[in-house]
Amino acid sequence: METLSHQDVVNLFLQLAAMLILARVFAEIARKINQPPVVGEILAGILIGPTILGNFLPEIHTYLFDTNVNSNLALDGFVQISVVLLLFIAGLEVELNVVWSQGKNAFRIAVFSMLIPIICGFILAFSFPEFLGLNIEEPFVASLFFGLSISITALAVVARILMDLDIFKTQSGLLIIASAMIVDILAWIVFSIILSVSDSGQEGLGVFWTIFLTLGFTFFMLTLGKAVIGKTLPWINKNLAWPGGLLSLALATCFLAASFTEFIGIHAIFGAFIIGVALGDSEHLSERAKEILHQFINNIFAPIFFVSIGLKVDFVEGFDPIIVGVVVIVGLLAKIAGGYYGARLSGLPQWKSKLIGFGLNTRGSVDIILGLIALENGLIQEPMFIGLVILALISSIASGPLMKWAIQDNQP
Repeated sequence: METLSHQDVVNLFLQLAAMLILARVFAEIARKINQPPVVGEILAGILIGPTILGNFLPEIHTYLFDTNVNSNLALDGFVQISVVLLLFIAGLEVELNVVWSQGKNAFRIAVFSMLIPIICGFILAFSFPEFLGLNIEEPFVASLFFGLSISITALAVVARILMDLDIFKTQSGLLIIASAMIVDILAWIVFSIILSVSDSGQEGLGVFWTIFLTLGFTFFMLTLGKAVIGKTLPWINKNLAWPGGLLSLALATCFLAASFTEFIGIHAIFGAFIIGVALGDSEHLSERAKEILHQFINNIFAPIFFVSIGLKVDFVEGFDPIIVGVVVIVGLLAKIAGGYYGARLSGLPQWKSKLIGFGLNTRGSVDIILGLIALENGLIQEPMFIGLVILALISSIASGPLMKWAIQDNQP
């Protein structure tokens, strides 16, 4: 088996140290100004990547990231593990009982908050694929991806904002959370199917079997699979060392599910997300165990992924103001309108509909992950990806103040 050389190991450790230190510094700065840590972590990546370090101190950037192929390959392995674990804990946050408790309203709001951006994005991209930098050999798939990418809601980010505004447990807060959970599940199913029918997608078993097994895997894990987990967890908690036994088996199950979906032609992160939903919904997975998983992944693996975004593209050289402007404007307006009209059709008052529209407009991790996969598979080019990252940053920063304004608008 091939191993890393002495210099490879030195270079890899320097890369990881630089990424984690800068991620922590910028995450703390973001937290001090009441912004999600992901904002700081992405900015840290832009600082240490080709955009800033590569332009102003090219020798240091070249030494860290451009001189050693083997350490870069090992780092890419860390990033792949990081994104799988990130989607795993995103799945843990989905509480199916909350979704069921909000009933038809949550489903209607979720569908409209996705449908309007998907339609707007698809029409725009299909009409001007070359202008937006989409893959013109697959205009239908690439346009559908663009519409889907601006329809995502960042569940973790919106949950944190609702807690900060002290409305997480209110009817409006639970409705936003339930709708965001449904959006997450629907989005990953749809994206997995899009990627499976794309010529740029991963090799699998063929489109029919990929879609069939994807839907079958999702249904099984959210029904019988969830029941099996519920029966198994009490035995694990009782007979294995806690929390080590539970954590190691949880992560092993996550990697097994990820490998299965990767094998059938769906990205590994879909398997990790669905197994996270099934595991997180069990009453036998304690809040303390969830917290340990969140702390472990959010403070070590998640920063590595978000910093790596800035390492992949030059945000100055690849920046196209027109494309970025179109992505941001269409993304913001279409998503807010979708959530708002979904809420109005559910019979909610205007101020509450605004609150829901602003809440579901929050982006963060998931849409960036989706954009990065599309970039790697050749569906989009760098300017479009940069636009999606900037859309995520702007929406994450703006959602809190906009939701606060909507609440104040209701007060006499």
